[in-house]
Amino acid sequence: MGNVYAAAPPPSTNMALSPPTLPPPQAAGSPGEVAQQPPSNADDNNPGTYEDLHKKCKELFPQNFEGGKLIISKSLSSHFQVSHTINMSGTNPALSGYRFGTTYIGSKQLSPSEVYPVIIGDVDASGNLNANIIHAFSQRLRSKLVSQFQDSKCTAAQGTLDYKGDDYTASLTVGNLDIINNSGIAITQYLQTVTSRLALGGELVYQYGPQIPGKQFTVLSLAARISGEKWQLTGNYCPTGGAMHACYHHKVSDQLQVAAEVETSIASRESVGTIGYQLEIPSTNVTFKGQLDTNWSVGGTMEKKLMPLPFTFALSGMANFANIQKPQYRFGIGLIKLLLSQPIRAVVTKRNYDQKIVETEMSFQQQV
Repeated sequence: MGNVYAAAPPPSTNMALSPPTLPPPQAAGSPGEVAQQPPSNADDNNPGTYEDLHKKCKELFPQNFEGGKLIISKSLSSHFQVSHTINMSGTNPALSGYRFGTTYIGSKQLSPSEVYPVIIGDVDASGNLNANIIHAFSQRLRSKLVSQFQDSKCTAAQGTLDYKGDDYTASLTVGNLDIINNSGIAITQYLQTVTSRLALGGELVYQYGPQIPGKQFTVLSLAARISGEKWQLTGNYCPTGGAMHACYHHKVSDQLQVAAEVETSIASRESVGTIGYQLEIPSTNVTFKGQLDTNWSVGGTMEKKLMPLPFTFALSGMANFANIQKPQYRFGIGLIKLLLSQPIRAVVTKRNYDQKIVETEMSFQQQV
């Protein structure tokens, strides 16, 4: 899906724990009967969305947090779930507090792993609200609306349409349209499958407003993805901005995955490299993630499922040695309680971007 900025920063480091989950509703019919789903021709050779170009690599890096975090979620029905999140931060009081969240999943099931519409919202003690609506009009056309309210005002709004062809995906995103101040942003993205291993695409960003030099500007980015049996190399290049971004993901085994990322800005003559890994130990229900970057930052997380209890225990640690005389350390501990009874769940991932757009991605996976 598109975001307000063509090159968004990485997810916030204070949202590391796996968020609340909700099982999709069961298909109507006799007990034990599995509804037959029509084949999705659009997904056979579809390259996915431009926004997910670096997703495999990004998912391997740990999302560190500091302080304490407690998440309790409960499914009230096969369609509706509520969650309670408590954050405690000693270094940043703004991150501390309570949030109440809700998730609704409709009954339009396009495939065994896709159910629409999806409505997600959460509110904090100050009344600040994030709302997301995801819906699929057909197998090929998907939409997403994202909004954020602070102090009773809409501070950010974004809408995205994705069209999935047999071997391409085209996306259109508009965000923060302000008719009074004559400002806003529009993003078009396209990703085409060239061969079974190669996909090429591009992104065009147009932004206008009185605060922008010349009142408008346009940025073009080109992208490519090369895939192997167990590896994937992705990259995009912005000629006008002089920025490059490349990611490499390799699945060493069913338990171990490694990734590397390089972001370079020719204009500012800066580059940042990051390497990371994810190690799963199924026999102990433990997942480790770690990363090291050229800014002298080291981070890692551990998640342990406390089977047969419906709890997940999480530890987070990060350190920055840029100032060797006074290094910075952050540690966190968290506990997640999921009250689920269905074998399939919907995973909700939230990411903060520069203009405070909160994006939500839906995917489905088998519960361990």
